[in-house]
Amino acid sequence: MEPARSVNGGVFPPQFPGFPQTVPPAAPAGGTRPERTMFEEYTGGYQRSADISPVRKRVLFICGSINQTKQLHQVAMQMSDVDASFSPYYCDGVLELVRRSGLLETTILGGKLGNRCLAYLRTFDLDVDFQGRRGPYDLVVTCSDLIMPANIRGVPCVLVQEGMTDPENLLYHIVRRLRFLPRWLASTSTTGLSGLYDRFCVASEGYRRLFIRKGVDPAAIVVTGIPNFDDCARYLVNDFPLRHYVLVCTSDMRETFKFENRAKFIRKAVAIAAGRQLVFKLHPNENAARAEREIRAHAPGALVFRSGNTEEMIANCDVLITRYSTTVYVGLALGKECYSDFDLADLRSMVPLQHRSAARNIAAVCTGLLDAPPLPAGGRHRRAAPPRRRSVPRAIMGALFPGIGV
Repeated sequence: MEPARSVNGGVFPPQFPGFPQTVPPAAPAGGTRPERTMFEEYTGGYQRSADISPVRKRVLFICGSINQTKQLHQVAMQMSDVDASFSPYYCDGVLELVRRSGLLETTILGGKLGNRCLAYLRTFDLDVDFQGRRGPYDLVVTCSDLIMPANIRGVPCVLVQEGMTDPENLLYHIVRRLRFLPRWLASTSTTGLSGLYDRFCVASEGYRRLFIRKGVDPAAIVVTGIPNFDDCARYLVNDFPLRHYVLVCTSDMRETFKFENRAKFIRKAVAIAAGRQLVFKLHPNENAARAEREIRAHAPGALVFRSGNTEEMIANCDVLITRYSTTVYVGLALGKECYSDFDLADLRSMVPLQHRSAARNIAAVCTGLLDAPPLPAGGRHRRAAPPRRRSVPRAIMGALFPGIGV
């Protein structure tokens, strides 16, 4: 039987599918642009501080993964009347020391995903303010509220849902019960529960109901749709050469400290395929070499893609197999036969709105906050949840990890 093959992503747009392929600006005359990383001091060598208007409102977009970064970039493009700056996701306090040690490398706080974010921002010549050091800002737009650094507390804030949230497992219920524990221990299952934002832009009415059930203030939630997933039909027109296959989109569960029986998952995919061509699209954050070894062992003859436009692959497949991946929404929106560890009926009720207007809708929410009357001295914008009583354990955790919102 033919062994599994790893396919070079060269048939796809090279870096950022779904966006115009632009050329990074040339280095300034008389020198070269310094290459910087997340772990170096990012003090402005590639920032346009002189271009910032003293009159226009200033907005900081806190990005994360490439998906999150592309979403917030689309929102910023709908806000041409503000001075927009961007930062990779960041933290402060003891958690920042942990990040610098490399222990968070597989998360959006780590260097790998952080440098991908910076590369994207540079490609589109966007103003980078690493960790929001050039504040204060008039508004913050963030991709996640699991960590809310001290320098954005008290600033009007819009939280944008990225996609699917993790299941409510045992750790989720422990964090909800022991309120002094940081929310990020339960990963994205606790998205929206910080209360440290003014508006929460979500994908659909189904997600609005989900977040309300979890305890988010209904008045804070705005159903806007989410960029990247508001026009799935556009992926039907593509240059991906394969058709009529069974596509498996893997996850980075193991890289984000969750258990996964990958061998069992691969064997399930082989059974579903029942002799049809099996194609694996690896998650960009997973250990690709390990994943390929496992696929060769359990699914000989499968094609393996490390890179490429996942949404276009979904558009051309007959069957989509996932576990806990937002990509299942593309398959559902396009009417594919889908498999997921989540209940499909629940997923269908939460498919992101398909109206091609998510970025514009989110920008309107942001503009509404920017245009709101100024607060009196010491005032505070209404948050999504009332402040919690400060127990001793919570006070200790808040002092050690000031950005976690306990």
